Amino acid sequence: MEISPTLTSKRLVSIDALRGFDMLMICGADAFFRQLEGKTNLFWVDSLAMQFEHPGWIGFTFYDFIFPLFLFISGVSIPFSLSKALEKEIPKREIYKKAFFRMLILIGLGMLDKNAPFPFFDWEQIRLGSVLGRIGIAGFITVVLCLNFNSAKRLWIVGGILLLYYSVMMLIPVPGYGAGNLTFEGNLIGYIDRTFLPGRLLQGTFDELGLITTLPAICLTILGAFAGEILNNHVVEDRKKFYQLLIAGAICIAIALIWSLHFPIAKRMWSSSFVLLTGGMAFLFMAGFYAIIDLLQWKRWSFFFVVVGMNSLTIYMVYRFVNFRHTSRLLFEGLYLPLDEKWHPVLESLGALMLVWLFLYFLYRQKIFFKV
Repeated sequence: MEISPTLTSKRLVSIDALRGFDMLMICGADAFFRQLEGKTNLFWVDSLAMQFEHPGWIGFTFYDFIFPLFLFISGVSIPFSLSKALEKEIPKREIYKKAFFRMLILIGLGMLDKNAPFPFFDWEQIRLGSVLGRIGIAGFITVVLCLNFNSAKRLWIVGGILLLYYSVMMLIPVPGYGAGNLTFEGNLIGYIDRTFLPGRLLQGTFDELGLITTLPAICLTILGAFAGEILNNHVVEDRKKFYQLLIAGAICIAIALIWSLHFPIAKRMWSSSFVLLTGGMAFLFMAGFYAIIDLLQWKRWSFFFVVVGMNSLTIYMVYRFVNFRHTSRLLFEGLYLPLDEKWHPVLESLGALMLVWLFLYFLYRQKIFFKV
């Protein structure tokens, strides 16, 4: 499969819906589910709440999947935008330029997000790594690869990156700890961040959004672009696209589980097994949303998520600077004050989630969409 410059891309509701689902997990739904822990005597409710906490080091919960899913979705959109650009005969140089400046803007917004209030007079306290910055870097590199390599070659590149990362982690010794040390104190990632990454590190001696973890993270956006090409392929029957996404997801997960026997699944290290596991899950989620929304045409339920997905960058930044929980307490506390006090945080979080959605619904109705 290759990017086609001859066919106009059709916007798929499932992509916006999945993006909105992902953003809600970051901007309110996570807090709501966490607050449910210990509030009932139901084991499954407590288990669900615990899925919205990151493991300390090795291990995996659903919450670990949220950021990788967003990297994946950002890749899904790339073949659609590139096919439109090539159809309009926009020179590659202009596409590179736009992708490059988009990367710079996202890096800047990411630094603002991770450093607020910004330490203008203490540059040593600036954290360079960020979620948005990583999305920008991964997006730029994926655009370059999509314009110069076909799908098969890009999948080989993904495999090469993950194998290289695995080899580096296992074979390069860390002073005082040796090679292949995957503990928090002795891993190569932390050593490189402490040695070469200026500014503040998230965990003091380690930053999960640091230098070399960016390399495997980029693979998720490249895999997302592969999913986007499947969905944007006008030659293949829609039902076959669904099966192709399922197969790709199953293969990634199978490799991840086998690989994890030696290179554990760990978000903070962005281990190769973690990248393939979350990439496989993202393929399956994309397949599920695509089948239900765009194949079966069951679209009404997806509107709730589409409203969020159409303004994902907006809510990510606004949620950082606007305290929706405080506003929720001011507006709704009088309604739930008579209830048992243990439920107050739950209802406060639910109110905040509702305010987030209503804010985005207002922007949606006004046709206000902020994009980079």
